[in-house]
Amino acid sequence: MELKRLMVIINPAAGVDRPILGLLNHAMSQAGVEWDVRLTHKGGDAKRLAREAVEAGWDVVAAHGGDGTVMEVADGLRDSGVPLAIFPGGTGNIMAGELGVSIDLNEAIELVASKDYDVRTIDMATTEGQTFLLRIGIGFEAQMTNVDQELKNRYGLLAYAFNTLSELRNLTPSHYKIVVDGRAYEADGISCMIANSGNVSTGGLRLSQKIDVSDGLIDVVVFSNANLATLVNITRAVLAGEDSTTQTDVFHWQGKTISVEAEPAQLITVDGEKIDPGMVEARVLPQVVKVIVPKGMA
Repeated sequence: MELKRLMVIINPAAGVDRPILGLLNHAMSQAGVEWDVRLTHKGGDAKRLAREAVEAGWDVVAAHGGDGTVMEVADGLRDSGVPLAIFPGGTGNIMAGELGVSIDLNEAIELVASKDYDVRTIDMATTEGQTFLLRIGIGFEAQMTNVDQELKNRYGLLAYAFNTLSELRNLTPSHYKIVVDGRAYEADGISCMIANSGNVSTGGLRLSQKIDVSDGLIDVVVFSNANLATLVNITRAVLAGEDSTTQTDVFHWQGKTISVEAEPAQLITVDGEKIDPGMVEARVLPQVVKVIVPKGMA
């Protein structure tokens, strides 16, 4: 597919104010690409605008904002075959890091304008009718909204190791009842996540190389405790590019459908948005979104 027409969906409320219009005008004019923009004003706009762009025949639809904007645009493009381009512009750009897209806005735009890129097909997942690209967080991972934003963006859930170790020591573990593709498991822990993406930061730090956004599976990871040794081991493994899920205090399973119930109940977030505590069930939506990525990243 040759890129001739590009629609850019911009979230003006995203956390980083960058001069995107001038960059777009320069890059796309040089590339001979027709382009236009649409602005979001409230939740749901990006998904609707993406669907409208598909119906109008745009070749590529770009999302300019944070991970919430990227998720909405991806949902609007789901099963359409129209590729998503990520133009990072929020305080969190975890999916860009997952896919190897530069968080430098100019570089991300130039990648698309060059027309020299690969297209990768990725999974999404859904829970209670709500789609997500990254993960469901249960327990302390869901409490990341209380951690300094800059630390969170740089280190993901590892920000806790730097910022709130004393609080983690005081957390009461929950008992998790987990069902993966009909098979039941149980584990005690302070935190659990159901992950479509293994990336935990804008810097590309990954929990595990086994958690793959394109493998047709979702993953459940349980962190059994918050003692200093566990946090140091997990942090060391992630920073070294090793698999943190091989640690003795971390449990990991994969499947197409996963449910988790915590007793006592813990805080739950879906891609950072809080939902009511209780049993959560998620299923993978395999190979539903095409995304523009740098050469060699497909």
